Amino acid sequence: MALTQEKSKDINFVLKNLLAGGVAGMCSKTTVAPLDRMKILLQAHQTHYKHLGVFSGLINIVKKESFIALYKGNGAQMVRIFPYAATQFTAFEFYKRYFSKLIGPTPTIQHMDKFFAGAGAGLTAVLLTYPLDTIRARLAFQVTGEHKYTGILHTATTILKEEGGIRALYRGFLATLIGMAPYAGLSFYCFEVIKYACMKYIPNYTCNNLERNTGGLVLIVPAKLFCGGFAGAIAQTFSYPLDVTRRRMQLAMMDSETRRFGIGMWSTLKLIYTENGITKGLYRGMSINYLRAIPMVAVSFATYEMMKQTLNLDTGMKIS
Repeated sequence: MALTQEKSKDINFVLKNLLAGGVAGMCSKTTVAPLDRMKILLQAHQTHYKHLGVFSGLINIVKKESFIALYKGNGAQMVRIFPYAATQFTAFEFYKRYFSKLIGPTPTIQHMDKFFAGAGAGLTAVLLTYPLDTIRARLAFQVTGEHKYTGILHTATTILKEEGGIRALYRGFLATLIGMAPYAGLSFYCFEVIKYACMKYIPNYTCNNLERNTGGLVLIVPAKLFCGGFAGAIAQTFSYPLDVTRRRMQLAMMDSETRRFGIGMWSTLKLIYTENGITKGLYRGMSINYLRAIPMVAVSFATYEMMKQTLNLDTGMKIS
């Protein structure tokens, strides 16, 4: 009987975390969808937009296509992001428990369990949802009047038929895996460290004491957004070149002139650097990436924490 109740509690915990993570992902990605599309257009040097900046590019999308075109590919993004974010946040909770026991309360590496848990969660999520990211990138890269794909299913079947089967949907996957470990690890690690610092040193400005939850401290919404945004900025800085490499590989087969970027991760990375250098190649679109990543990660973590509070999951933290 006790075993059945314990199993029921575990299932309930998993389901609530999946819902909280999925909602957090959808809110965060929809918030920055126009910037997300502009980033893809800039990263892959789309013919109509490669000469433009961030804001002039956004204005031109509305003029050339329409306002709704700012959200092109967001449908595929929502299909991808709910399972992705749900898996990532839920996996983080489980990995955090595991690494916390494995590492123990060691002062010199405090919070490192969060880094390893975040890295593992990111890798788990991307492994399960990567093909949908490829499809979303293809749809977002299209310009009105020059469509090659008509929707999610058509994109998937076309790639499978014309580009070599399931491997084509995973083009750029290695670059994603290598970039995901530091990105997800740093995101969760930095969020937890900054969150801990806010609770320990300035709780009067950043926290509420919710007795109904755990009796521990809980960050107020502006503090959650600040912690998430700062964590996102740090993580993106380190992992961005591999994100550019992934995009170039995902979109390589859409144009005969860019097919050379689909040959392999290291070759693509080297080619980007050789042809365009660091600022205009490996870090191309970084300014827009900061504009999108900071609010995206901020909204993601803040929404997840609020969803956990709403669902009566443990979000309180006791600071010694």
